[in-house]
Amino acid sequence: MLKIRLARAGAKKKVSYRVVVIEGEKARDGRFLEIVGSYQPRQDPPQVVLNHERIAHWIGAGAKPSETVRSLLKKHPQAAAAS
Repeated sequence: MLKIRLARAGAKKKVSYRVVVIEGEKARDGRFLEIVGSYQPRQDPPQVVLNHERIAHWIGAGAKPSETVRSLLKKHPQAAAAS
C-alpha cells in the first residue's frame, strides 16, 4: 500500500522534512517513489511547499496520506507548488 508521509532530512537539530510517496512497509527514510513537497518547521512561520497536482494524482492511485500530511493539507490548501 502506498503512503504519503514525511521523510526526515537536514542536519542534527536542524530538521526539515520531505513529503514523499513511499511503500507503506519501507523505513521512514527509505527509497521513495516521488517527492511531492517539503516542510520546514524551524522557520518562522513554518514553510510548507506542496505539489497539490501530484498529491491528487497519487491519492487517486490509492495512496493514503499520514495524519501529519493530512493536517498539512488542511492547514495549507493554497501552498505554493513545488518546482
